[in-house]
Amino acid sequence: MTFKVIRGDITKMHVDAIVNAANTTLLGGGGVDGAIHRAAGPQLLEACRALNGCQTGEAKITPGFKLPAKFVIHTPGPIWHGGSHHEAELLHNSYLNSLRLAEDHQCESVAFPSISTGVYRFPLGDGAEIATSTILAFLKTAVFVKNVTMVCFDDGTYQAYLAAGKNN
Repeated sequence: MTFKVIRGDITKMHVDAIVNAANTTLLGGGGVDGAIHRAAGPQLLEACRALNGCQTGEAKITPGFKLPAKFVIHTPGPIWHGGSHHEAELLHNSYLNSLRLAEDHQCESVAFPSISTGVYRFPLGDGAEIATSTILAFLKTAVFVKNVTMVCFDDGTYQAYLAAGKNN
């Protein structure tokens, strides 16, 4: 079981599943969501339409289409409203439900972006701690999921996840 943190482009990851920090419509958006939709091709949008959206903290899966990953796991993380609207619990659920879906589809390797810490404004340090602790706890009992990579788009996010990894 390994958990590693890298800087890179999640759309280039050769893993069984990449996780998409989606919005609740699952129909594409900005940031990592838009990048994944562009890289996967128009078939991803068609597949997502058939899913009829996804609630915050839940997760749904599609094929990876033109991506090097076999699957895309879509999870809408919470929008930060000051922390009093169950944001931490919802973010934990986004990571946990994504990992459960990967396990259900017998994925050995999964790559995550930092969910909700961009335009959804979840505090980066807190988000990194929630993500890291959830992933590490899951790996202790996982049967199929063996390798999880946190793919950080920028240096600030990379540093936050390195620090969170030292605390867990």
